[in-house]
Amino acid sequence: MKNAASLSMRPLLLVVAIVGLNLRPFITAVGPLAEDIRTGTGLGLQGMSLLTMVPMILMGVVAFLGPALQSALGARRLILAALAVLGMGSLLRFYSASGWQLVGTAAVIGLGVAIIQAVFPVVIKRIFPTRVAAVMGLYSSMLMGGGALGAKAAPIVAGAIGSWHAGLAWLVLPAAIAFLLASIYLPADGGRASGRNVTAHFLRRPRVWLLMACFGLVNGGFFPPVSPVSPHFQAPGGARAAAGNLLARLGGRPAISALVLPSCIGRGGDRRIWLWLTMISQAAGFAGLAFWPQLAPFGWAAMVGAGLGGCFALSLVVALDHLSDAGHAGALSALMQGGGFLIAAVPPWIVAVLHDLTGGFRAGWLLHLASVIIVIALTYRLAPHTYERAFPATEEASPDASSDPRQYGR
Repeated sequence: MKNAASLSMRPLLLVVAIVGLNLRPFITAVGPLAEDIRTGTGLGLQGMSLLTMVPMILMGVVAFLGPALQSALGARRLILAALAVLGMGSLLRFYSASGWQLVGTAAVIGLGVAIIQAVFPVVIKRIFPTRVAAVMGLYSSMLMGGGALGAKAAPIVAGAIGSWHAGLAWLVLPAAIAFLLASIYLPADGGRASGRNVTAHFLRRPRVWLLMACFGLVNGGFFPPVSPVSPHFQAPGGARAAAGNLLARLGGRPAISALVLPSCIGRGGDRRIWLWLTMISQAAGFAGLAFWPQLAPFGWAAMVGAGLGGCFALSLVVALDHLSDAGHAGALSALMQGGGFLIAAVPPWIVAVLHDLTGGFRAGWLLHLASVIIVIALTYRLAPHTYERAFPATEEASPDASSDPRQYGR
């Protein structure tokens, strides 16, 4: 019986993997092709940063609407619709003739990704209630691995076909595969989402804002290295394939870290020590990029990537750990991602501005180093014994009941 149950879960794990794989390549594919895109569209460095900033803003805004959308339309229907939107946006990139059209496709794809990210953690907790950490690790790993795939494949496809448009638009293929598999294997929704009306209620909790700040400050460090400001890595050699290889390494390390760490931490306990280890890795990598960029660029990128991947996965696990109800935990995860991605949308633009002002990327790396140090301090407040005080059991059972938020702890 146990073997039969395990076999029945394999298609669902495949869906988790292929959906996660589609959520980052559209951003990382731009970096290795940045010079070709700038030449073809006339976008400057700040304009190119919009290819990252616009989707990130959408990821933040839509995440706040996730619980209500799921309650109204259902998780399965939302995920299928979002995958279709994602694929359509990728296909439109083949026909983008101007910079602003390309930014428009980034918005279309970002909308699809935003919906999936807001809803999918709820689905994982509902389908895999006893294996949340491991499955979230798989999801996060494939998300990060998809970023490596986008960076590696984009210059190869563009070179083979002779068009940077093709290096971006080919991502319609994995989106179509994900849509097909999800339509076959993703189960029907198991009743009405319980997190429908908790968004406004949760926003009164200081813990929600703490989770947003930690998630946003850390994840803001992922996108500048893999975004269109990545010509920082192209300067020594100038080859887009070399930049793609480096960015693929930056994306590959997070994938390994995101898969391994959640599997090591077990089903409960204090996650902070693991979070601190991932952030120390990031801090060391950003310090290396700032002060000794040519000494070991692949090593610094690997340290940043490994730390970011593990921290991303563990942050999702910590948010889901706070509440036992899948709907409420998913709503909390969506809010954390919503505020976090709004914060994380800003660094790519700031790094571009700092580059224009200083002529280099050191100031940007130091900005990320400072952000990581701040989150190291804030993480101290995420001790497991504080979960119930932050979200009392009576509040979880009756999220719509009126209450004085001052009576609850932080």
